[in-house]
Amino acid sequence: MENYFSSDFKLGVLGGGQLGRMLLSETQKLDIHTCVLDSSKEAPCAPYCNEFFLGDLLNYDDVYEFGKKVEVLTIEIEHVNIEALYKLEEEGVKVYPQPSVIATIQHKGKQKDFYKEKNIPTSPHQRFNSLKELKAASLNDFPFVWKSAQFGYDGMGVKIVRNVADIQNLPDTECITEKLIPFKNELAVIVARNADGKVKTYPVVEMEFHPEANQVEYVICPARIDDKVAEKARLVAMEVAKAFEHVGLLAVEMFQTENDEIIVNEVAPRTHNSGHYSIEASYTSQFEQHLRTILNLPLGNTDSKLAGIMVNLVGADGYEGNVIYKNITDILEIEGVTPHIYGKKITKPFRKMGHVTIVNKDIKVARKTAELVKNTVKVISK
Repeated sequence: MENYFSSDFKLGVLGGGQLGRMLLSETQKLDIHTCVLDSSKEAPCAPYCNEFFLGDLLNYDDVYEFGKKVEVLTIEIEHVNIEALYKLEEEGVKVYPQPSVIATIQHKGKQKDFYKEKNIPTSPHQRFNSLKELKAASLNDFPFVWKSAQFGYDGMGVKIVRNVADIQNLPDTECITEKLIPFKNELAVIVARNADGKVKTYPVVEMEFHPEANQVEYVICPARIDDKVAEKARLVAMEVAKAFEHVGLLAVEMFQTENDEIIVNEVAPRTHNSGHYSIEASYTSQFEQHLRTILNLPLGNTDSKLAGIMVNLVGADGYEGNVIYKNITDILEIEGVTPHIYGKKITKPFRKMGHVTIVNKDIKVARKTAELVKNTVKVISK
């Protein structure tokens, strides 16, 4: 078990957002000394880690100097300086997920190429270095999906291109295009893998997206799909995890096509929005499981105790400034409802500010309650 539970062991986390904050609730249970690097002194993690460092996650020196202070280094966001991680790994720091995995996943072009190389089912794609190159390709197979090659998140950096005029309005950046595949459902499976190669998957979840913001609005566990389709989704997720041989959590987002085929959309090498329900609904939350994987501890039970639904709390459109959570006390009267507020002081339209988990024996009741929560709580500003 090495020295993870000794007083001189330090775990480093690159990124101080809400994912890191929820991870810290698990490190505190085991009294693990945590160091966090983030560019904002008001990062959600700042009040809860043992040591907080200000720095740029994309700056080589900031990441390298931070990494030298810890024995194990992990991430809560994949937009980090890869060269520094390779150097730290070379010098003996355990970096999980591995730099090679992060390097492939943080670039959507490389990620799609990887799926093609490994014969993982995914939609056809093309890569472009600039908007000029994209325009010169004279694409006319509309509609198609445009994605920024890097730094997209929460629906940012993704657009549906329906005509030539839409191409003119795209940002000038390296990008990929994907064939738009008709689908029934957007699904996700979280795969946990430790350094010994032990693997477990969480149940398949169903994701409902906000039509304007293109970000997850509801996560439903278990997914309301046929058992055979669910098993197929889990097997595809396992195939992806086997191909990467990552250590940590891998959130695999997939489409269930009209013909009930499963194709991979994209993955995240970390804890993920699609797994937040697990804090209340599962025997082992995704955050505890992430800790177990990177410290090479026995993996926890991924089964659900109850049906779980998560609803994101995002900034209301038209509001920006110091945040107010209107009507939050009203939902505390509802059985099975647990809010999680991320500690961000400033709200912006569609910014993730928190989430609420609803657990119930009956998934239909949980889903109705989730909608009630969504319509009750308003994230506004003063």
